[in-house]
Amino acid sequence: MNGNDWMEQVHWPQPVLAAIRELERRGHACWAVGGCVRDAALSAQPHDWDLTTAALPEEISAAFAGYSQNLAGVRHGTVGVLLDGQMLEITTYRVDGAYSDARHPDGVSFTRSLREDLARRDFTINAMAMHPEKGLFDPFGGLSDLREGLLRAVGEPDKRMQEDALRILRGLRFISRLGFRAEPRTETAFRENRALLGHISAERIAAELTGMLVGEHVYEVLLSYPDVIGTVLPEVQPAAGFDQHTPYHLYDVWGHTALAVQSVEPEPLLRWVMLLHDIGKPGRFTMDAQGVGHFKGHAILSAEMAENILRRLKFPRRFIEEAVPLIRWHDVNIPAEEKPLRRWMAKLGEEQLLRLWQIKRADNLAQNRAKSDRTGEIDTLEAMTRKLIGEQPCLRVKDLAVSGSDLINLGMQPGPQIGQTLERLLQAVIDGDVRNERGELLGCLMKNE
Repeated sequence: MNGNDWMEQVHWPQPVLAAIRELERRGHACWAVGGCVRDAALSAQPHDWDLTTAALPEEISAAFAGYSQNLAGVRHGTVGVLLDGQMLEITTYRVDGAYSDARHPDGVSFTRSLREDLARRDFTINAMAMHPEKGLFDPFGGLSDLREGLLRAVGEPDKRMQEDALRILRGLRFISRLGFRAEPRTETAFRENRALLGHISAERIAAELTGMLVGEHVYEVLLSYPDVIGTVLPEVQPAAGFDQHTPYHLYDVWGHTALAVQSVEPEPLLRWVMLLHDIGKPGRFTMDAQGVGHFKGHAILSAEMAENILRRLKFPRRFIEEAVPLIRWHDVNIPAEEKPLRRWMAKLGEEQLLRLWQIKRADNLAQNRAKSDRTGEIDTLEAMTRKLIGEQPCLRVKDLAVSGSDLINLGMQPGPQIGQTLERLLQAVIDGDVRNERGELLGCLMKNE
């Protein structure tokens, strides 16, 4: 960024310009504010545009009387306006009241001062406003902090975090996403006020942690803030500093976890699996007579703990049903042979088995590869899996070339025996003992009678 030259490169969507012009035509100042300004200053095209204005909510509504409006947030000064297919949130300059629940202001009052509105915001990089003609308004040095890669609270850091404890996790998310470092007083405020995270809803904690986990710089955040993360995920606290006492690992349990998270694709499910895949290790640690550490059964315990965590954070059922088996089986040894691969594909499903190879690859990358590197083995397993998938294998009863009706036509009585027989046929197909062809399957049945 050179000066404010970046502003010349900003593409202002026509609905945003139209909203600003309409409010200003009526005598109300209006600016783009918050995340869209931050992203534009980082040379990233904003996706969401929020506007702030001196107009009162009823004046905003009147200015766009002919348009569809969302008034759900009008009590806090926000009017949603649908302009040319784009929903814009337009909020009156405001000052927040006291925060008695460490999350939401008890009330808001409106102001005619843009500076006062920006002063209530969380971090300087989010407390900037910009205008297509007037340029940048940056009373708290947000642009300078962006240039320096610094995350700094607006005003007094303790006060900002005590007002809304979610800002602590938002801060970690920004650090993970942007690769910034927290300004020392802001970092201290994160740590000293972390107990207030107990006031935050499970859903919001889950959302912020997910945003943090998929960040490009999540490794640094996990290593730097285990105390803060452990406040909302107390199950991970024992992992920090837990020496594994094994030549197969270079790091303690938390260091291995952090590197494993960083090593997998930035997709929420995969990142959560890697975060939780070894949380059971401290609870399964034993040391042999040679002083070598072992963690027998840690995958089972990790899966149980992970399921409890994900349920507590109110993740969707499907997310939990996909994450927990990957944790349960992340350490299983699967030979690079077609028969066991077919069995595991039937057990987990095609997509899940491919995910398991990603999990194993990330786990391997976070271990002592000079001692044991399974990269080649995992690559072979993945290639074999993709080849088998391409052959459209029969993995479920409904994929069989025969059905229950065929068995009844052969004289079998309806009942549980039908399903049991189909399952046996399916297992024979998966094991490669018989091909999934109608004649061959029926012949197999006739031969076994």
